[in-house]
Amino acid sequence: MKRKHILVIRLSAMGDVAMTVPVLKQLLEQHPNIHLTVLTQPFFATLFEPLERTTIHFAETKTKHKGLRGLYQLYRELKNQYKFDAVADLHNVLRSKLLTFWFRSSGIKTATIDKGRKEKKQMTAKGNKRLVPLKTSFQRYADVFNQSGFSFTLNTSLIPYGKQTLPNAAINLISLTKKNILIAPFAKHREKMYPPDKMKRVIQELLKNDQVQIFLLGGGKNETESLSEWEKEFTGVINLAGKFSFKEEQAIISNMDLVVSMDSANMHLASLFGVPVVSVWGATHPYAGFYGWNQSMDNAVQIDLYCRPCSVFGNKPCYRGDHACMKHLAEEKILERILLLIKD
Repeated sequence: MKRKHILVIRLSAMGDVAMTVPVLKQLLEQHPNIHLTVLTQPFFATLFEPLERTTIHFAETKTKHKGLRGLYQLYRELKNQYKFDAVADLHNVLRSKLLTFWFRSSGIKTATIDKGRKEKKQMTAKGNKRLVPLKTSFQRYADVFNQSGFSFTLNTSLIPYGKQTLPNAAINLISLTKKNILIAPFAKHREKMYPPDKMKRVIQELLKNDQVQIFLLGGGKNETESLSEWEKEFTGVINLAGKFSFKEEQAIISNMDLVVSMDSANMHLASLFGVPVVSVWGATHPYAGFYGWNQSMDNAVQIDLYCRPCSVFGNKPCYRGDHACMKHLAEEKILERILLLIKD
């Protein structure tokens, strides 16, 4: 049987890119005659390296593929280097729409994700809010392949990747006798972030338990500097930010007993390795379809408010002005879930 070659487009953001992995892995397992080329940013390459029959092609949108001319150059690169049977647009933004348009114009079958914008708008409306579980992003990704004639069924109990080999610099950091807990207290948008003073109180309470080892993780200069200060403030807490490559961070996450995260990429990274996540939710909501792969909904810590969710992605300012969804979320609720999960 002739092998089918599919171009998969997902350029950003990290959490959304990570969410494609369980889908692509099961697609490959259920269709042995498929080869994938994943078009994404160079930074995300390590997410796909363990996948079989998968090529990674870089979209360098800030340099040589910048702008309309650069994007067309990217199209020509792909067209000349590969022979695709189908294109799966898992992003549905201007860049990916243009690429799929050019491929479709050349006679190649394309399919694009339906992001469910209408129902998500209803979910986040100020009035007549309709708060019901929506189709997950995982299923929306799978639907794109089903539309392309590569139908398959998602098994949400299957974990994509196993525990990874620790980098040498981290081997002696991981405790063999305690519960290793990684806390990722930041998010891209403020409305998705638990107040730092409240998260510090969570850490303070956890440190009373001599059976836990706490690690901190974040990205970028500001988060790294903040977590360095946290490390100085709390004896025994280890800051990992800025000390390891992205691939090494994934390996470390895979060796954790538990991750505490916002609605952010770290929740999705931990989910790839089957690590339980206590996730903290404010402006956004798990019902929007971005919850971690195979994570128990019991571990989503949140409070019910008439205004929640006010945003799909957490990128809109709190219209109440008080960020009540996070400020009124008691530290004890987070602690309760953590302690329940690390209990032997």
